[in-house]
Amino acid sequence: MLNKKVVVGMSGGVDSSVAALLLKEQGYDVIGVTMQIWQDEDEFTMEAQGGCCGLSAVEDARRVAETIGIPYYVMNFKQEFKAKVMDYFADEYLHGRTPNPCIACNRYVKWESLLKRSLDIGADYIATGHYAQIRQLENGRFAICNSVTAEKDQTYALYSLTQEQLSRTLMPVGAYTKPEIRKIAEDAGLPVAHKHDSQEICFVPDKDYASFITEYTGKTLPEGNFVDEAGHILGRHKGMTHYTVGQRRGLGLPMGRRVFVRELRMDTNEVVIGEGDQVFSNELEADHISFMGVPPLTVGESSAFTGKIRYGHKGAPCIVTRTEEDRIRCSFEEPVRAVTPGQAVVFYRDGYVAGGGTIL
Repeated sequence: MLNKKVVVGMSGGVDSSVAALLLKEQGYDVIGVTMQIWQDEDEFTMEAQGGCCGLSAVEDARRVAETIGIPYYVMNFKQEFKAKVMDYFADEYLHGRTPNPCIACNRYVKWESLLKRSLDIGADYIATGHYAQIRQLENGRFAICNSVTAEKDQTYALYSLTQEQLSRTLMPVGAYTKPEIRKIAEDAGLPVAHKHDSQEICFVPDKDYASFITEYTGKTLPEGNFVDEAGHILGRHKGMTHYTVGQRRGLGLPMGRRVFVRELRMDTNEVVIGEGDQVFSNELEADHISFMGVPPLTVGESSAFTGKIRYGHKGAPCIVTRTEEDRIRCSFEEPVRAVTPGQAVVFYRDGYVAGGGTIL
């Protein structure tokens, strides 16, 4: 371990700052790097919103690096971020799906691109401030494992990392709770010890996804009809980019009872509305599958896991069957609410990530 070189992705927040501090204390040769991903330096100045990779993040990360006593650099990843995250995000919404851009950013920018550049400059590892842990299981495979605190667990958004990426990654923060991390930062005199966490998508800080997509792509999806399952018209919707499966707020339908978005029918430009029990389902299909902690299932093979269909989902028992080379079917023991195309389904076993895919 002594003299092993590690590049720490520093977002300017307390978690990645403490990750750098802990690794230096463990004897690593630590280099701090902030990934420049914002597309327009005037438009995407994130001081007010506290975005994870905005301009203010650079100054915070630089001050932390000076305090710790490590070299610090800014690397330009604007092209990769635009192609792999922003373009993907907009395209998914334009096709009636609800993407998770953080998963794409983790897979293709924070790991694929950063790891390649880090290895090119002679690093042995990259490290992040994620609340997760990496272990090599008895079967020899590397896996993302739950952090010690379920409240901040971030394993869901990391399911698509490859075995090579995991073998080259360190996640020291996953062994601590958030209060412990803040205490470590405070004791070390880090200037970000009490900085607020960023909660929103960094390139849509106001959470107005529909407006962002219109401004970013120049495309505005047309208005259409709200309908029930039988096709009866209930009212008019503002355009598909305003809605997602399971949504209740912002529908503007005077139904006199709680109703939810059940389905987006892009071919007919209809938003299907249903009652609460109508947004539950027992089964889903997914593609872009990734196996992490378990060897890939063969086509036709099934196995039991706990499946999560969104970040905030607690998980539910399910049977996963590989139906094609890049497709799986997931059957839940009990119905799950609002299976949403574009989101990830992630499978767990014994506290580690077994794999996952993109819901169809």
